[in-house]
Amino acid sequence: MERERKIRRIIVFTALMILAMLGLFAGIAIGNVSISFKEALLVLAGQETGKNAAIITDIRLPRAIMTFILGGGLAVSGFLLQTYFANPIAGPYILGISSGAKMAVALMLIFIVGSTGRTSSMMLVMAAFAGAVISTFFIIMISRAVRNMGILLAAGIMIGYICSAITDFLIAFADDSDIVNLHGWSQGSFSGTDMGTVKYAAVIVFTTFILVMLLSKALDAMRLGETYARSVGVNVKACRVLVILFSSVLSACVTAFAGPISFIGIAVPFLVRELLKSSKPIVLVPASFLAGSVFCMFSDLLARQLFAPTELNISAVTSLFGAPVVIYMMIRRRGNHEA
Repeated sequence: MERERKIRRIIVFTALMILAMLGLFAGIAIGNVSISFKEALLVLAGQETGKNAAIITDIRLPRAIMTFILGGGLAVSGFLLQTYFANPIAGPYILGISSGAKMAVALMLIFIVGSTGRTSSMMLVMAAFAGAVISTFFIIMISRAVRNMGILLAAGIMIGYICSAITDFLIAFADDSDIVNLHGWSQGSFSGTDMGTVKYAAVIVFTTFILVMLLSKALDAMRLGETYARSVGVNVKACRVLVILFSSVLSACVTAFAGPISFIGIAVPFLVRELLKSSKPIVLVPASFLAGSVFCMFSDLLARQLFAPTELNISAVTSLFGAPVVIYMMIRRRGNHEA
């Protein structure tokens, strides 16, 4: 049995790494401007210059790397929330956390950037983090008052609607220039990404990822119950705070740099659990990161190319593939409860 698990893990991780590399290269080589795979390789090797080289290094490469980083971060954020609430349907988009981050960024773009003209990647992340934490705080308060997960999910959706309504009110009274910026950002897109923002995102996401991996032993104990976790020396209260903190940082980073992106944080961790037949965080966290990266990269590629030169909202693509997974999860969960 253990040997079968090891073989399964090797196969899944190998497949995910191959798909991740293919996704990165596809994002670099495929676009509205036709560039051969050979030429793309020469550009990446530094042996080609000119217009096509500029397109790859200034536009496509940063975007491909950003989809890899943020897709993985969003999947890990979803995994942490599912672990915290002990429910596979919990996720930053469904629980209204992404909407809270979106509202905070909208406030900053209108009242700070709109009046001063100054902005930075860190300001966006801090605003999104504040909004994510506020939304998460309300979700935690509700989860302590009610034990029914259906009610909790409904409350999360309502919080998301409230935050979206506030954002819409802000847009209604914003200047035209602010509305254009907000509309483009709120649709969820990786367009306009540059290497400067990639560096910020990489530092935040990979630092948080390492901290989550260090927390994996405590998370493994937590999934067996709080009593067991305390018996093996885990500080349950501190662990829960860290889970919420790390999840908020990751979802805030994604929202700040790419806007709200749906279903990756819910569907990917579930699919990874099904593939690996495991509940161990030490295995699921890196697998979720890779799978989230793959899902996000190919979704972004479809969003760019499906109706090129018109670019789709990336959430439209992630919803198209992610929503059926969530529906299946809900049906399967209901079936298990009835059984």
